Amino acid sequence: MTQLDQNDLRAAVGSGLLTEAQAATLMALAHSRRGARENLAPGDEPFELFKGFNEIFIVIGLLILASGWAGVTAVDLAGSVGGYQAKAVYSAALGAAALWGLAEYFIRRRRMIAPAIALSLMWAANAGIGLTAQFAEPFMIAQNDFTSLPLPFALATAAVALFWLRFRVPFAMALIAMGVFGLALLMGAIRAGTPASLGDLFLLSASGPFAWITLAVGLAVFAMAMVFDLSDPHRVTRRSAQGFWLHVVAAPALVNTIALSLLAKGTETANLLLLGVLLFFALVAIVIDRRSFLIAAIGYSVTLAGTVFSSDGAAMTILVLGLVLVILGAFWSRIRAALLAPLSNVLPLDRLPPSH
Repeated sequence: MTQLDQNDLRAAVGSGLLTEAQAATLMALAHSRRGARENLAPGDEPFELFKGFNEIFIVIGLLILASGWAGVTAVDLAGSVGGYQAKAVYSAALGAAALWGLAEYFIRRRRMIAPAIALSLMWAANAGIGLTAQFAEPFMIAQNDFTSLPLPFALATAAVALFWLRFRVPFAMALIAMGVFGLALLMGAIRAGTPASLGDLFLLSASGPFAWITLAVGLAVFAMAMVFDLSDPHRVTRRSAQGFWLHVVAAPALVNTIALSLLAKGTETANLLLLGVLLFFALVAIVIDRRSFLIAAIGYSVTLAGTVFSSDGAAMTILVLGLVLVILGAFWSRIRAALLAPLSNVLPLDRLPPSH
């Protein structure tokens, strides 16, 4: 029996026999029945930001449209004397209605990836601006009193969650995780005062609860990412993509908090522990087959190590991280297959991506 390929489905869509949604569903089912990974290089991790240049074209148009709307709104607000708050809320409400309509077309109907990401960002920004204008107290914020911010921050995160429930955009899951992270840090700042520097968000030895909050939220986001990953081991559905974006948020929160806290000590023992921690996270990334987890972790570690610290220890750490990343990239599949073999009686390999 002749097998249908992607060109056949495109022809069926073009002739009107199938809709784009039906063709996408049929292709996903076919991939699932075949194992879903045979079109990928052995050990590769599926990732897609856009399907074609037309999506980039639409994203540019959306960005220009949003810029024009923001400019018109800013001019309107500047001309008002006492009603800026009401006008800001009104503009945000109109913007939310427009963004929802655009999402219905470009996400639900056209199933475009890049416009979905752009619209998710715009929806989150619009919700944050409108809800902050409605519930926040600017005079209190100017005096470093942030007690009026948790409510609009929580409502904005809930608005992004509502957007995700309707459109199931994987990238929106990362925005929700970052919203929870920001809300937790904001609550910590209200109780303990604002952090003195960026390093306080990751240094366990710093004053305040911020590093512990970062670590706790990172663990929670990682656990949620694994729930999505374990439910889709062949990485066919959008659950896998949602797990991907959650790993991107969880990795820097976990790795940077531990690694930079050890790096700040500057002792030989701390450096050895740091090496062990980085090796452990590398093993975790290999087992769950998530380069995204490891790349995000190393990328943020390199950035923050160069920003917070400027010593020779930071430079050596960056050098070691780069070397490890190159070696893992070159031999990822072999390393993973060798690592999973002795763990077959310990880990649920049937719920993890197959090794090659």
